[in-house]
Amino acid sequence: MSRYADLVLTLLATAFVLALSWAVPWLRFVMTIAIAKGLAVLGILLLLRAGQVSFGHALYLSLAAYVVAFMAGRIPELLLLLPLAAIVAASIGLLVGLFVSRYRAIFFGMLNLALSMVFYSMLDKFYEVTRGGDGIRVPVTSFAGAVLSPDQQSWALLIIALVLAIGFGAFVRLYLLSPMGSALSALKTREARLEFMGVPARRVLLSAYVLSALMAGCGGALIALSTRHVTPALAYWTASGELVFIAILGGAGSVFGPFLGALAYELTRTYAAALMADAWQMILGTVLLLVILFAPGGLWGIGRALVVRGRQA
Repeated sequence: MSRYADLVLTLLATAFVLALSWAVPWLRFVMTIAIAKGLAVLGILLLLRAGQVSFGHALYLSLAAYVVAFMAGRIPELLLLLPLAAIVAASIGLLVGLFVSRYRAIFFGMLNLALSMVFYSMLDKFYEVTRGGDGIRVPVTSFAGAVLSPDQQSWALLIIALVLAIGFGAFVRLYLLSPMGSALSALKTREARLEFMGVPARRVLLSAYVLSALMAGCGGALIALSTRHVTPALAYWTASGELVFIAILGGAGSVFGPFLGALAYELTRTYAAALMADAWQMILGTVLLLVILFAPGGLWGIGRALVVRGRQA
């Protein structure tokens, strides 16, 4: 897809989200959460390009959320909390990445899952600090020094989420087209050849891993600021599985896939839970099964195929 087509599609998608959020105010919260999860899934997209799947990326999402929860009382400024939480997530991602980047395939995925569950156990057991399963309520924060009304705050968070999505989406697109991105793709099938060429495969994977942790941190901070309540469930294995679910649903063929998958997931879950409260998981599972069987390229692959057929017709 050309650069101009990407720009037009980005503008149309942004306009759609803003228009829907204005027409249906309660969807503003759903859209913000979806975009936040899309940021985390965008990081998983980078790892998928290297042939690696992280089953524990909720670690960085939840870590950033708890940084916001702990620091909001001391630093009540939203524009400071968000980058602080993202930097902490990226820093821990660097430390963990130095270890997990040694491994590949199922070992890489399961090590991430194990570390995420260790963090979940710490959050759940150290009640005096984390309040365990009761979670921590996030105090009201200011935006550029001003305390906003709940409606204004929700708009501010949605716009920040859109700006981050557009910014990281553009960066990841350029990253994948760069020599580092090419090395990341080559790592999937030609790791030995990369080493022979003098390109350290571990360093390539580590850079993508840290970047993915940074994006997951931004997503976690947005979730904490939007829900104003964080619990250990954010680090549980099902939360990581949800991110992988969204990655498969949206498709890994484009940077639009993670956000398309996240929006479809959150909207489907919201309406399915309202219509069939006891069976919404079955509906989501059925949707994923159909995508895997009939559209391995995900929702993005379906949309792209329809555009190609339309041009041919």
